[in-house]
Amino acid sequence: MSKRRVVVTGLGMVSPVGNDVESSWNSIINGKSGIGELTRLNKDDFPATAVGELKGFTIEDHMEKKEARKMDRFTQYAVVSSKMAVKDAQLDINESNADRIGVWIGSGIGGMETFEKQFETFLNRGYRRVSPFFVPMMIPDMAAGQVSIALGAKGMNSCTVTACASGTNSIGDAFKVIQRGDADAMITGGSEAPISQMAMAGFIANTALTLNQDVTKASRPFDKDRDGFVMGEGAGILVLEELEHAIARNAPIYAEIVGYGSTGDAYHITAPSPGGEGGVRAMRQSLEDAGISPQEVGYINAHGTSTPYNDKYETMAIKEVFESHAYQLAVSSTKSMTGHLLGAAGGVEAIFTVLALKDQVLPPTINLDNPDPECDLDYVPHEAKKADIAVAMSNSLGFGGHNATIVFRKWDQ
Repeated sequence: MSKRRVVVTGLGMVSPVGNDVESSWNSIINGKSGIGELTRLNKDDFPATAVGELKGFTIEDHMEKKEARKMDRFTQYAVVSSKMAVKDAQLDINESNADRIGVWIGSGIGGMETFEKQFETFLNRGYRRVSPFFVPMMIPDMAAGQVSIALGAKGMNSCTVTACASGTNSIGDAFKVIQRGDADAMITGGSEAPISQMAMAGFIANTALTLNQDVTKASRPFDKDRDGFVMGEGAGILVLEELEHAIARNAPIYAEIVGYGSTGDAYHITAPSPGGEGGVRAMRQSLEDAGISPQEVGYINAHGTSTPYNDKYETMAIKEVFESHAYQLAVSSTKSMTGHLLGAAGGVEAIFTVLALKDQVLPPTINLDNPDPECDLDYVPHEAKKADIAVAMSNSLGFGGHNATIVFRKWDQ
C-alpha cells in the first residue's frame, strides 16, 4: 500500500520568545532570548530562578474569562495556539469534514498548577470545596479534548505523554494517522505550563535545572559551563494535512513531513543511555521511514537541553548516525532562547525546523561562549545564518528513555 504524502499547512504558537509564530520566529533568528527572572512564584523559595515565562499574554484576549477558568494554563495555551494554526491553514472545519479532522496534542505533566491549587483547597477547606473541574482541568489529554471541542474536530482525538518527547511523538503519531488514511488533517503538537511550585521543586531536587544566577546566560547548550536546563512554558501546534487534500483547497504549504522514528532506551528513568544509543536508533528510523540518506540532511534542531549528559550524548549520537557528514550539517538548540518547554518543546521546535526550511535560515545557539571539546559540531553559534537546506530533522528525548525524531523536506511549489 502506497503511503499518502503529508504536508504542514498551518502553524500556531505561544512561547517565551513571542505570543505568536511571527514574533517567536523573529526573536529566534535574531538570537533574542525569552529567558528571564522567575516572576510567577516567589523566587526566594528556589535556588533556580531562570525561567522562560510567557510575557504580555492575557487569556481574556482570546476567550471569555468564564471559559478560561475551566482550563489549566497548558490547555489555554493549546487552544489559543490551535486556533492560530487552523486560521493560518485557512482550514474551515464543518459538518462535511469534521470527522476527517483530528487532534493529537501531547503534554508532559499536564495541569500541575491546577493540582497544586486544588490540593491546597482540600487541605484548608475540605473535599467539598474542591472544584468539580479539578480532574478535567488536570489530566494531560484535556488540551486535545478542549481543542476538539473549540474547533469542532471530530476525528481521532489523542494525547501522547512521553515526558519531553511528548510534542514530537504527538506530531509523528498524527503524521502516521494521515499517512495511513485515517484522517485528512490533524491538529497536533505539544503544550505545557510547568512553572509551578512542585514542578520547580521536583526538577531542582533531581538536579536537572541550572542554578546559574545570570539568567540571560543560564541556558547554554553545548557549552562546557552548562549545568542544567531552564524551564519554559507555551505551546506549538501544527496543522498536518494530506497533500492532495491541501492542494485541492489551495492551502498554504510550509513543508512536507516525511519521516518519524520513536524508540526506548530501556536504561534509566532520567539519564540518557550512554552514547545516545536510543537517539541513534530514533534518527535512523526516521531517515529510513523518509527514504532519505543521512547525507541529504542539512540541519538538525537538537534536543540540546544544556544538561551535561544530554548535549554530550546527543552529539555522539549525531556523529554515529551521520558519520563524516555530521561535520557538514548544522545543529542548533533553540532552547538556548526559549528554555525547555518539556512536553511542548517538540511542537515549538518542529515549527522552528519548518520555518528554517521555508526561509532557508539556520537558527543560532546563543550563549555558546566556551564550547565543550566533546561537543565539536557546527552549532550555529551566536548568530543565525543563511543556508541552502532541503531536509531538516528535529530531535526530542524524554525522561523514561523516550526518543523521538521527525524529518521535514523543503516544499518546492
